[in-house]
Amino acid sequence: MGNFCSRTNRVRAVNSTSSCADQAPRTEEEILQNASLKRFSFQELKKATRKFRADIVLGEGGFGKVYKGWIDEHSMAATKPGSRTTIAVKMLKQDSLQGHNEWLAEIKFLGHLHHPNLIKLIGFCFENEHRLLVYEFMPGGSLNNHVFRRDSRFGWSLRMKVCLDAAKGLAFLHNASPEVIHRNVGTSDILLDSNYNAKLSDFGLARYESHMSTRVMGTYGYAAPEYVATGHLSTKSDVYGFGVVLLEMLSGRRVIDRSRPSGEQNLVQWAKPYLSRKRKIVRVMDAQMEGQYSWDIALKVAKVTLKCLSPEPRTRPTMNEVVATLEQVQDSRIRLIDR
Repeated sequence: MGNFCSRTNRVRAVNSTSSCADQAPRTEEEILQNASLKRFSFQELKKATRKFRADIVLGEGGFGKVYKGWIDEHSMAATKPGSRTTIAVKMLKQDSLQGHNEWLAEIKFLGHLHHPNLIKLIGFCFENEHRLLVYEFMPGGSLNNHVFRRDSRFGWSLRMKVCLDAAKGLAFLHNASPEVIHRNVGTSDILLDSNYNAKLSDFGLARYESHMSTRVMGTYGYAAPEYVATGHLSTKSDVYGFGVVLLEMLSGRRVIDRSRPSGEQNLVQWAKPYLSRKRKIVRVMDAQMEGQYSWDIALKVAKVTLKCLSPEPRTRPTMNEVVATLEQVQDSRIRLIDR
């Protein structure tokens, strides 16, 4: 399924993108009555996924399983496999209160927030004990599946494009009214379509505005230090998580890798001393990208990465500022190609 609204290209456009978050539904009943989403029956989704067959499982996690399915994009009725529109159907486990809350949060946020770099939620099912979510299908899978493979052909230009897309999605959330905190930014939550356009997914932990949390949630390694230490959550917590993603893209290393020497297992701790100078960043850069970038441009990305990873939230850039830097990087690449 293609993009569902026009692409936002510049930071000023990110700022001006309209949001209906200020009219966001608050109660569970209001959330489920959201008119922009299709309410599927369990039988409809059972038919669309060929009775939730094991051979069409796209992924599995603590929440449950994600299945591939097929529907008619106009009638929303189930169709034969390989025809019409492909969808992803997330079936949540039935015995989890946290799972129900995350299911509801996905509907709450993706039911009214629309942007080319956010995953599109098509509809949901709420029937007896069944809780399901229906998304557009992203054939490229997660960013996590591309970058860390030894035979990866995911080069510099593609990595920077994907990072820019994800940054635009985060900037849109942070500029909403009230602002939205994703709270789970990571390579597993950035999905790719067939043209490698990136979209943020997994809004089950998202929250409105800054607040204190009694329970630290999210993926280990991406959580900001102040959030881990105090439970305080803000948009700058997302900026830190995005900084970790940038660092993974530069290095081709996972944020936590127990297979590496003890001093290199935590990517952020190991890499930060090398991000501020051109002579040092060579130690961090992924060897698979050698010759694909200039050192001046690499240093520019390394420096904004370092700012995102600042231990002090106030000194981290906004996502608008990150978008501006990554757009400059992209523009520099285009100028080099045109020469």
